[in-house]
This record gives sequence, structure tokens and C-alpha cells, in this order.
Amino acid sequence: MNKKHAGTRVCLLVTFFAAIAFTGCRSGSNKASQEELKVNIPENTGIYDDIKQAEKIFNALPSPIESAMLLKAAGAEFDASLLNPVDNAGRYVSNKSMALNLGIYTCDLSVASLYEQTQLIINYMNSAKKMADGLGILDAIDQSTINRLEENINNNEVIMEIVSETFLNSNSYLEDNGQPAIAAMTLVGGWLEGLYISTRLVDMNNFNGDKIASRIIDQKLSLDILINLLGSNQGDPAIDELIAQVNKLKAVFDKVTITASPVSTELDNASNSTILKSEAKTDMTPEVFKELASTVNEIRNSFIK
Repeated sequence: MNKKHAGTRVCLLVTFFAAIAFTGCRSGSNKASQEELKVNIPENTGIYDDIKQAEKIFNALPSPIESAMLLKAAGAEFDASLLNPVDNAGRYVSNKSMALNLGIYTCDLSVASLYEQTQLIINYMNSAKKMADGLGILDAIDQSTINRLEENINNNEVIMEIVSETFLNSNSYLEDNGQPAIAAMTLVGGWLEGLYISTRLVDMNNFNGDKIASRIIDQKLSLDILINLLGSNQGDPAIDELIAQVNKLKAVFDKVTITASPVSTELDNASNSTILKSEAKTDMTPEVFKELASTVNEIRNSFIK
């Protein structure tokens, strides 16, 4: 896959995912909420074809970069202590631990990139490269990628493109070379890391109004995709262990009810943009959230130990 094309495609997916997710649930409330978000798309760019894909994108498992974007959009402040230390990279020698932590380090890299943490960006790209090298992903993160990152360290747009390419190329390589189980584990690692960081940033003193809590509830909608992804590789001992862990998470998420209306669209001719609208209700309580956060923490600790 052409790298420039890959980066562009991921950025488009991120844009649509974020657009729809921002119209999603609000935690701890029994009232329906409705928001409007304007997406500036020229009228002559196949807008309706793109919108038809929006629901599919919303239902796709969010990538690490998407998770990081949602965190920043919700107003989270950067906290390096929440990331998996780069010094841990030497611990991971099995395919399972390297795959999970390739996803985890890519998520941490995405967070560092969005918050423009210059040295951490380089450190986490090197850690992700170490995982990729261990898995034999020869071209996903090569030295030219590291060099390009260092040359553009003050250009956030280029950095985000590199991070997008890194994640997409890693998973594409694994899928194309008959390693779908490893690819699935990489996705699980990145998804769970985003969920872990999110749970640690929720303000329990303002739970009902916390925007990050609402993003966490949105992940209930991704969980079935995660389970189906792992189920398609069932029989692999490492995958079977992950399925058991994810099912523990599902048992907690199942205590939360989400009722959401389909995403509707309106074309705003005045601004030549599209407005995506949705209504949602949820009943997550602080007690259930604490149980969820504890379960996520337990699983994440088993990934990075």
C-alpha cells in the first residue's frame, strides 16, 4: 500500500469517527442529549458517498490515534505517568507481549504526538519499532521512518501522518503475511490502552458532567467488534486468553444500557458543511464505572508486566 495514500485514508477515518463520536452518549444521565457538529466538506467531493460510510466507520474498532484524539477533544490534560514506560520494552519477548505492546506503544505515541511531547514522540516511536522488529514486521517501522520523524519533530501534521502510517502499515503487513492473530492482538493492545488512559482521567467529583466518561461509555459500542475480531482467531492459546479477559470487561459493560438513535445528516448550505446529529441515553453509575476502571486496570497490568 502506498504510504501517502495510507496516511490520508487513516486521517479521513479519524475525522469521520471523531465527528460521529462527538454526537454520542453523555454519562450518568437518563436524559437524551443532542449535539451538532459541523464538518467542512465541499459539496462536490462525493459527500453523500462519504456519509454513507460514516456508520461503518463509527462501528469500526477505534485505532490508537482515534482514542488519543477523543481524549484531547474531551479536554484531558497530558500525564506522562499514565503511559507504559519505554524502559519496559525489553521485557516483551513473546509474540503475544510484543503484539499487545506494539498497540500500546502506538497509542502512547499517539497521545504524545497530539500533545506535542517532542522527546516522548521519539522515545515511543523507537519502542514501537522494537516491538515491530521483534515481530518481523520489516517495513512497518524502518529507520527511514525514525529519521523522517526526527526531521519533522516540530511539524505536528507530519508527525500525525507518520503515526497513522505506522499503525496501518503494521496491521496491513501482519494481515497480508498470514498473521491475523498477531494483528488482532495489536489492535486489542491499542484499544485497551486508550480505554485505560481514559478511565484514569475521569473526574469522579463531576462524574455526570465529565466528557471523558462519556467517551468511555462509547467504547461499549466497540466491544462486540473486539470480541468478533478475537473470535475469528479462536483456538490460538494467546487469543483464547485474551477472549477470557475481554469477556470480563464485557460483563461490566453489560451493566450499562445505551439507547442511541441513528446518525442523521443535514446539509448546511450557508456554510457548505454537513451536520451530524444523534440522540443517546445511558445509565452508567459511578459504582459501575469504578468496577469498569478496576477491570481495565487489571487487564492492562497483565499486558505490560
